[in-house]
Amino acid sequence: MDRSSNQSFRICFCFRRMFLQKAAEPPQDVKRLFETYSENGIMSVDHLVWFLSEFQGEENAKKEDAQAIFNSLRHLNIFQRKGLNLEAFFKHLISDNNPPLSPSLGVIISTSHSIGLIVLLYDCRTLTTPVELAKCLSAIKEHAFSASEYPVIITLEDHLTPDLKAKVAKMVIKTFGSTLFRTESELNELPSPESLKTRIILSTKPPKEYLETHVKQKGNPQKAKGSAVKDGIEVDDEDESDEEEDPQDEDVQAEYRSLIAIHAGKLKGGTDNWFVNDPAKVRRLSLSEQDLENAVKTRATDIVSFTQRNMLRVYPKGIRFDSSNYDPFIGWAHGAQMVAFNMQGYGKYLWIMHGMFRANGGCGYVKKPDFLLNPDEIFDLEELPVKTTLKVKVYSGEGWHLDFRRTHFDLYSPPDFYTRVGIAGVPRDTIMLRTRAIEDQWVPVWNEEFEFPLTVPELAVLRIEVLEYDTSGKPDFGGQTCLPISELRSGIRAVPLHNRRGEKYKSVKLLMKFKFV
Repeated sequence: MDRSSNQSFRICFCFRRMFLQKAAEPPQDVKRLFETYSENGIMSVDHLVWFLSEFQGEENAKKEDAQAIFNSLRHLNIFQRKGLNLEAFFKHLISDNNPPLSPSLGVIISTSHSIGLIVLLYDCRTLTTPVELAKCLSAIKEHAFSASEYPVIITLEDHLTPDLKAKVAKMVIKTFGSTLFRTESELNELPSPESLKTRIILSTKPPKEYLETHVKQKGNPQKAKGSAVKDGIEVDDEDESDEEEDPQDEDVQAEYRSLIAIHAGKLKGGTDNWFVNDPAKVRRLSLSEQDLENAVKTRATDIVSFTQRNMLRVYPKGIRFDSSNYDPFIGWAHGAQMVAFNMQGYGKYLWIMHGMFRANGGCGYVKKPDFLLNPDEIFDLEELPVKTTLKVKVYSGEGWHLDFRRTHFDLYSPPDFYTRVGIAGVPRDTIMLRTRAIEDQWVPVWNEEFEFPLTVPELAVLRIEVLEYDTSGKPDFGGQTCLPISELRSGIRAVPLHNRRGEKYKSVKLLMKFKFV
């Protein structure tokens, strides 16, 4: 186990302040567990299987699993051949071999349709440099399935002249070939992601979003006056112009449209007409976050019903010139399959998105909860009872002294860390709490417990942030992570933290306990 050491900080260039840096020690809960699941100070393979299945909730734990843990610790001087002592047991609990999320096969059952999924969606249309389409398509082809075999959906600007559409069609066909998903007629049901593995799907951007994006990229909100689209007003699509077209142009239009598997619908009339189901075909509707916020006030159940058969895409409102993001649960909680994010907008909402899509093996698709799929029972968020309560205990943290400079947080003393823990989800579940600040410690020990009643745990994400208290102003950032409640493992777990960009730190982690009651 790590030994305590002294750290000195220079004061006024003359004096030094000495601080005792504590070593990471097992919490009392860990010591009691070791006494329970060991004999004569040694935990055998059988004892470890007992601990994994009974306390950690790993019901299928076998001797092979326990032996693998033993093998991972053999290189340490603290390992004993007869079994684990307390030090080795604690070393396992705080290691990367004890993650907070369930191992996942990363697959979605083949009977699930796209309509029953939440899709990881990147929206890179703000604060980005224009890229040549050919280069962009080539990059997509090269990297589309490096992380997952599940389908990639590309949304194209649909306001192109016939000659440009001809060029785009040729480039798309040449680049993607047989991997491109094409249909001879409009779909009346969406295929499952399982059946679309390693396929590229093309979609289009509706006129209203196109205009908002165009104004946004110009960076001049005043220009919106001439091209803004009022809510509830149908926008003329130049692809559907009443003017006579050249027969050759018509052929180009037909070829281009044949490449598009998901055509964007247009907002016609008021909200009464937006969410009407057509039994003959599947629709895809795109709404700005503002449109959706307004619609859910009066049409919440209609939206959920619409998404049980059709696709709903939500995109950032046009005034987000800084690439900031919005609360994705507005869309997710009402069945929206595609909630677009600005991937440059690092912060709370992007971290929440990262957390949601850590589920299902990080494949980019997450199955929607059953209650969003049942056509006979449209739920009301305001009337749902508490389904379960999550108890979270924050024991301690470590690794900052390895990943940060000694003076990163404070020039004259070790950091004063505190942890914020909470839930991101539907409004009734959303809350954020915090521990006390531990002064002058690189290895803070909190031992604080919190309870979170959950009405919709299937759509909840556990938010964790570590901050360093600063008396002179804004707290310093010390790490964050978000974890999908649906795949959170009970028991004592090592929780790795990430930086603002969502990149995992090498050493920084928290020791925490999770329990559902």
